[in-house]
Amino acid sequence: MQAEYTLRRPVIELDVSARAAFIMHTYGHLAGAIGCFVLLEMFFFQSGLAASIYQALAGVNWLFVLGGFLVVGWLASRAAHQAVSMGVQYLALGGFVLAEAIIFVPLLYTAQAVAPGAIESAASVTIMGFVGLTLVAYFSRKDFSFLGSLLRWGFVVALVLIAASVLFGLHLGTFFSVGMIALAGGAILYDTSNVLHRYPVDRHVGAALQLFASVALLFWYVLSIFIGGRD
Repeated sequence: MQAEYTLRRPVIELDVSARAAFIMHTYGHLAGAIGCFVLLEMFFFQSGLAASIYQALAGVNWLFVLGGFLVVGWLASRAAHQAVSMGVQYLALGGFVLAEAIIFVPLLYTAQAVAPGAIESAASVTIMGFVGLTLVAYFSRKDFSFLGSLLRWGFVVALVLIAASVLFGLHLGTFFSVGMIALAGGAILYDTSNVLHRYPVDRHVGAALQLFASVALLFWYVLSIFIGGRD
């Protein structure tokens, strides 16, 4: 019973060594998720599957693709944060990484065609942005949980605009991408703050999933700007 209680306590309530172990496990799993994402994309493009995925997704209404992805993301996040079994938590993280890898194919395929070198440049900017925001959250020790409501509101507005762009042909443009980059940055601050203050010590997989989702969102819109600037 005592062990179960300890697992459910927020990491901020535990000793320094336990907090450090949780942070290392979380970012280790985040690195593993990013590595798996990169390997999946390499496999898709080197095997020729990327072209098939691109054609398949290009022929489907993007709202259905986005809706399916949101459902997968919700299920994966729920499993990673609530499942008792570590196997189920890892399955949720793996499933989410696979879903992200598939939905990224059209964007990466376009980047290769119209903006050579953009992928590498966007990845570098994303890494620098993530590291910078992580350091801000870590060294300030500030609790950024107040961002939660703002982020939820921002994501709802973004989804409405994306739906409008699909249904009515609205061109969202660079300013939308810049706004989404700001939203992704806020999400990274929020997620990092939760890793430092709020997550139970047994939820490093769920914490890694949330961080991966925010990093992927940042990368998507940074790359979109690079493509738009060279198209």
